[in-house]
Amino acid sequence: MIGTISEWLWWDRLWLPGNLTWADLKDEEGLVYARASHLYVTVPYALVFLVVRYVFERLIATPLAASLGVTEKTRYKVEHNAVLEHYFITKSKHPGQADIDGLSKKCSWSSRQVERWFRRRRNQDRPGVLKKFREASQCSVFHKKPWFYNLREVWNGYPRQSVLDSQYWYYILEMSFYFSLVLRITFDVKRKDFKEQIIHHWATLTLLAFSWCGNYIRVGTLVMLIHDSSDILLESAKIFNYAKWESTCNGIFVVFAAVFIVTRLIMFPFWIIHCTWVYPPDYYPPFFGYYFFNFMLVILLMLHIFWAYLILCMVKMFLFGSPVGHMLLTNTVNAVTLPLSG
Repeated sequence: MIGTISEWLWWDRLWLPGNLTWADLKDEEGLVYARASHLYVTVPYALVFLVVRYVFERLIATPLAASLGVTEKTRYKVEHNAVLEHYFITKSKHPGQADIDGLSKKCSWSSRQVERWFRRRRNQDRPGVLKKFREASQCSVFHKKPWFYNLREVWNGYPRQSVLDSQYWYYILEMSFYFSLVLRITFDVKRKDFKEQIIHHWATLTLLAFSWCGNYIRVGTLVMLIHDSSDILLESAKIFNYAKWESTCNGIFVVFAAVFIVTRLIMFPFWIIHCTWVYPPDYYPPFFGYYFFNFMLVILLMLHIFWAYLILCMVKMFLFGSPVGHMLLTNTVNAVTLPLSG
């Protein structure tokens, strides 16, 4: 049974052009091809990322926050009430007036006391400024890749393209980083685009794994490079926002918005997707991998459009006088900071 599933999963026609088989991609002297087994190491590396992140938050991010004047506000801990706590966990964090009246009778509290309890209970679950500062101060740094100017070179010789050491580590670090995000997502700050982040993480991991196994590595490195370019800008804007450096935050955010629009709404569709959609048929007949890879890239493009809409709304508010710092706290653009990959 397992052998049948494995044989179907690694069927040549799913991964390679019609005139090639896996036997054509055996390592030779000076040539090393991508293998699925290479990706197993991402699991322990993801755990290493979690440890590094924990140490970073405690030993670097927290002292840095203190030096920039980022402090936590005092929060009131709600009085324990079994009836209200059960309703809060199982039914709703925002009860309607009728529910508040019913709960006040059960608890022998006034409606105002019940409303105050729910308000403080919601605030108790919200992440503090220090936690968000520590998350924002983490970013990934990777190396530039060679196939930048002549995109037709991406497909020259495909799929017989040897993997470079730099490409190997680029993929391993990126996938390990995303695995660590998936493992930590329930503990990180949850924003309004939580579901979009989940879709983003799994779409990215799927694209990374498929592009590695199908040897779409050259275009994969270009996609990662484009998406990594704007991440540090928004995270920097958040850091200075939490530190209340409003002018610096505003300036960095404007630069981030411009870089985001250019890289993810212009370069990504008209450069990368054009490269993966138009050029490959000149080198080999389209097959399942060709269509699947482009389909996943289009999903990422839809997410880009969603986040671009949020960013443009923030820019519009900024132009009409709202400070960027306030918008960074009340709007959700967290997931756009993650290095989307393909």
